[in-house]
Amino acid sequence: MLNINPEIVCNIIDRARQFQAKEQVVMPETVGSPNNADPMQTLADHPGDLTHDEALLLIRDLEPDQQVTLLALMWLGRGDFTLEEWPNALREAQDNWTPRIAEYLMSTPLLPDYLATGLNAHGYDLAENAAP
Repeated sequence: MLNINPEIVCNIIDRARQFQAKEQVVMPETVGSPNNADPMQTLADHPGDLTHDEALLLIRDLEPDQQVTLLALMWLGRGDFTLEEWPNALREAQDNWTPRIAEYLMSTPLLPDYLATGLNAHGYDLAENAAP
């Protein structure tokens, strides 16, 4: 059972897709750990980009334990952990949590796909329950 509402995750997925679909957004080829996010992307300024700002706010407004779950979901969807290793993913995410987790997540290439795959692994059907 997830300690984050899947509808919130779907909303983050939608915002991240909208942001990453913009032509001028360049994502780094590789992203380090949350504690060592790509400095160019972390420092990148997205003035007036409401989609980016909304996604950051959605993530920042989550409780830290929910942010940890979101990070673990991303790692699960990326293939770093299996569903059977979910408790390990949560522990690792807790150990790597930082107040800048929103920036780390938003700088991750394919974030929306990873989160969707993570939700699917937990049995959440995005086709039936997509965020508006």
